[in-house]
Amino acid sequence: MALLTSAATAAQIEARVDLSDQLMTVSLDGQPLYVWPVSTARFGKVTPVGNFTAQFLSRDHYSSLYHHAPMPFSIFFYGNYAIHGTTEVSRLGTPASSGCIRLHPENAQILFAFAQQVGLPNTHVVIQP
Repeated sequence: MALLTSAATAAQIEARVDLSDQLMTVSLDGQPLYVWPVSTARFGKVTPVGNFTAQFLSRDHYSSLYHHAPMPFSIFFYGNYAIHGTTEVSRLGTPASSGCIRLHPENAQILFAFAQQVGLPNTHVVIQP
């Protein structure tokens, strides 16, 4: 995992999610670092579209809405919506969630570490149709 230097604490991290492709591109100061498959809202559910700033982090989160489902390395960006790791890695690349953005747990851990390093105000989530 690439770690930022202390001089990079003012850096900007962007997690850009393309709902149609079920992909996330993670960029540091506008330079793409990673492209990962995600799972977003399945039929009948909604993943919000727009530009968001991270609100809070929860390393070992469990859903209060969906049967205590594990949500490791959660980055909450809009109410109960978060980017987080999933145990259903075989479903990544397809719509499968209740609205959150699911990542492979290793990728969620990388993004979580970046968010910790740059800070919540410098962690942006952009979701496009």
